[in-house]
Amino acid sequence: MSSFPSPSHKKSSRIHNSDWHPEPTKSLPLNAARQALVNDILALYSCEPTVDRIKRYTPDCVYDDQFVFVNDRYRMAGQWFALPKLFRESRTVAYQVVRSDEEVIQVRNKQSWTFQNLPQKSATISSLITLSLDPETVSSDFIRVKHHKDQANEQDYSHHLLSFTFKKWQAGQVAKHIMESPEIETFREDKRGGSEQLGERKYGERRDEEEHEELGFIMEDC
Repeated sequence: MSSFPSPSHKKSSRIHNSDWHPEPTKSLPLNAARQALVNDILALYSCEPTVDRIKRYTPDCVYDDQFVFVNDRYRMAGQWFALPKLFRESRTVAYQVVRSDEEVIQVRNKQSWTFQNLPQKSATISSLITLSLDPETVSSDFIRVKHHKDQANEQDYSHHLLSFTFKKWQAGQVAKHIMESPEIETFREDKRGGSEQLGERKYGERRDEEEHEELGFIMEDC
């Protein structure tokens, strides 16, 4: 969603992972319901948000990438509807489904982003999208997502101390100017208060100095 630095960012192996470059000819086949879910998620990445596409997420959904963390569908909607204001165009160059089971759909995605105020500047980023599926709808025609993680490298995300606080702040900054739009208002009842629950998903612990290093890296690239 927002897992991309500014046009002047420095290249880093922590951002670009050639192992996650999609190979469409090796993509796993999906049934109609799962393919429809993947199509809707990629349409969101391509700056084509709709209320129905946001409904692909459960009210208590979590979105997590290198720069943003949100933990309800109201804020999730804000992130997706903010993208067309930030980018002139976003295009899925290629994708590959690498896992599809009762719990997860995993997609290697290569996305090209063209910046709104810098039409001559674009960034193409490959990432691994992990969609943890809602058990109540996993066998239905309209599958929903409980947890959406977008990784640009193998390192899992920390959810404490400075970097986590920054990610939550970043999410608020991205969406704060459009939260009153009619589309976003559709999901107001899903808004959480101060809760920062992460559900049952557990994340690895990291030392304080690693947190400071990560925050410095994020601030440098923003």
